[in-house]
Amino acid sequence: MERLGRWSSGRGPLYVLLAARLRELIDEGELPPGTGLPPDRALASALAVGRTTVVAAYEQLTVEGRIVRRQGSGTRVAGEEAAPLRTTTDAPSFLHLLEPRDGVILLACAAPDAPPPELVEAYTRTLPELATTVGDIGYHPMGHPALRRAIADRYQQRGVPTTPDRVLVTTGGQQALSLLARALVRPGDRVLVEAPTYPGALEAFREEAAVPRALPVGLPGLAAAAVAHDPAFAYVISTYHNPTGAVLPALPRRRLAEDAAAAGLALIDDEVPAELGFPGEPTPPPLAMYNDQVITIGSLSKVVWGGLRIGWVRALAPLIARLARLRAVHDLGGNIPAQLAAAYLLPRLDALRRRGAARRHAGHDHLRAELARHLPDWPAPAVRGGQTLWVRLPYGDGTSFAQAALRQGVAVLPGPGLDANGRGEQYVRLHFVAQQDELTEAVRRLAAAWQDYRAPGNRVTSPPALAI
Repeated sequence: MERLGRWSSGRGPLYVLLAARLRELIDEGELPPGTGLPPDRALASALAVGRTTVVAAYEQLTVEGRIVRRQGSGTRVAGEEAAPLRTTTDAPSFLHLLEPRDGVILLACAAPDAPPPELVEAYTRTLPELATTVGDIGYHPMGHPALRRAIADRYQQRGVPTTPDRVLVTTGGQQALSLLARALVRPGDRVLVEAPTYPGALEAFREEAAVPRALPVGLPGLAAAAVAHDPAFAYVISTYHNPTGAVLPALPRRRLAEDAAAAGLALIDDEVPAELGFPGEPTPPPLAMYNDQVITIGSLSKVVWGGLRIGWVRALAPLIARLARLRAVHDLGGNIPAQLAAAYLLPRLDALRRRGAARRHAGHDHLRAELARHLPDWPAPAVRGGQTLWVRLPYGDGTSFAQAALRQGVAVLPGPGLDANGRGEQYVRLHFVAQQDELTEAVRRLAAAWQDYRAPGNRVTSPPALAI
């Protein structure tokens, strides 16, 4: 029931909050008539609450006529069953953005929380160019030429020959993933992904009815999996992997690119986190250095600011043209002032990267120190870059603990949402991009949640009053 989102972060008894969220989903059509709801015990276990909380919420909705409960046939939304609707996102990270709540510390979604001075300067510097623009209606489905040249030049500097006709500008890395999925996937196609991986990628692939097949981080065994599954493409985060922070070493990096070429398999290298190394850490080469047909995704949202919705795809020119046609159907192109600012910023990015690297490294060390002090039985391996820690819980499961943490006012991502197989139950993802005082408070709340938490099946709960 990922669509429940942050149901427990409000005020009042838990059964009232749960009933309110279910009522909202029913009234908005997210749970259409005839939809089956989980059994009492199963939902209670998933939400880390007592069974009586679920029973009380269901009873309230039954009295209101919104659900029907029958012995032997379970609990369903009231009304005649209709044709299935295409639901909106269930991804926890997106739900936290769609349903913000005051007072909740978000360790579930990571990006710089304010535009840096360099971005403000970039807008200021490019305003005269914008003011003198004539003969341009501003529709550029492939992206503004100045930005495409700047992105191509950056790949050239990294040793990957690139011309502007091989670059498509997108509204962030997420749109890049969505366009690629639409271009490359037919319903039912298999795609190879890492387990765990970025949940937004899984969401984009499933939106096009792809069937993800998981391999370990780094996609070892790609050649055999390509034969076994005949996938439409493979997707990897080769540098500062989200969520584990892993970096694919040089030899496996080259082997992965060469195996994909030998199999004739499209390989997507998501380099959105690639510029997030800590001080002194080099940025490894893109997989495209070893296989020019590798499709590379990049973005400025993590290294500059999440509100600068500038991403891109580097690929062979025919695929870029195809993606541009798909994009034209949606929005005719992105924000031109933002693209001009990004074109100015890209050649001057190194100073901003160095400052951000030092800040992230300090946040990483601070978060790990606070976890060691307050939650010493939580293993939180150090990483060399990126934004996240992949933390294994000593017992229980990440899904139910995430609900317990939310009741203490901190949002984390549970492991199953980042695993195509729904595994990773014992893990949660935490980011270290927030200010250090906020990280301190977040860990304090996590420790309070952990103190109250009991693994499903071993919890002792007191029943809420059934005042309905």
